[in-house]
Amino acid sequence: MAVGRISQMGYVALRTRDLTESIKNASDIFGLRLTANDGRKAFLAASDTHHELVYIQDEQDGADHFGVVAPNADELEAIRAKVDRAGYRVLSEGPIEDYVEQGFAFVGPEGYTWQVYLPPQWHDIRSGGYGPDRYGHINIRAQDSVEMTRFLVETFDFKVSDRIGVDSAFFLRCNPEHHGVAVQKADSAKLHHHAWLTQSIADLGRLGDRLARAGRRLLWGPVRHGAGHNIAAYFVEPNGTVIELYTDMEQIFDDDREPIVWDADDLYWVNQWDGLRQPAIGNYGTAPVAR
Repeated sequence: MAVGRISQMGYVALRTRDLTESIKNASDIFGLRLTANDGRKAFLAASDTHHELVYIQDEQDGADHFGVVAPNADELEAIRAKVDRAGYRVLSEGPIEDYVEQGFAFVGPEGYTWQVYLPPQWHDIRSGGYGPDRYGHINIRAQDSVEMTRFLVETFDFKVSDRIGVDSAFFLRCNPEHHGVAVQKADSAKLHHHAWLTQSIADLGRLGDRLARAGRRLLWGPVRHGAGHNIAAYFVEPNGTVIELYTDMEQIFDDDREPIVWDADDLYWVNQWDGLRQPAIGNYGTAPVAR
């Protein structure tokens, strides 16, 4: 029986005031491949799928919507029924994004828009070039982190992997990878970063090298997180959103594993190596597009 669950993080769609620079950053610095570009909208991917990142030319930077994958039509229908019961506003009974054949879109808590859709054909084929292997997760900020977490659990069947303090942050998974969405409490809603899996810590060093050759710098890292155990490096893209490149993420195969709870004052959860956090990193991110 379908419970209404997602099984994969699909893509992230962002508004940008400079489409050309956003594409250049994603392809030349980060290593994504451009799959389509009509001058108004561009599609990029790391894995063997059409898109995992979408840029939309606009007068304002912003987080347009997040694509999440339902594994089959029954699960898609079950999610749609839960959205109706909860009273969330449905934007479209069909896809709101190009190259998506079946799905629907709605606005959830704090103005974030979600496109739920059926999985595209996808194969985990490594290209051999530089750059990440695939899109992995998002980190969103929410004024009510408890309500946002409840929404993700009840609507998409996410599981909480780790909790920071009472409501400082929650890390949630939709498959064995430790988190597909991280929710952190903040004064306002914004997408802080989107994150991409790579094979080795050496790839994080090469990212730093490419940024240096372009006259830019990593924002933070490499660093080993406590929640998720991944090694990560961060930099800022042209529209003000942070991009994370990570490796060695914890995998959880027990659906019933109780969440690990961290003391909010113990920064080991965010940095195992020296207990410090880059103080300016929280200043970045883009607000959800109002609809």
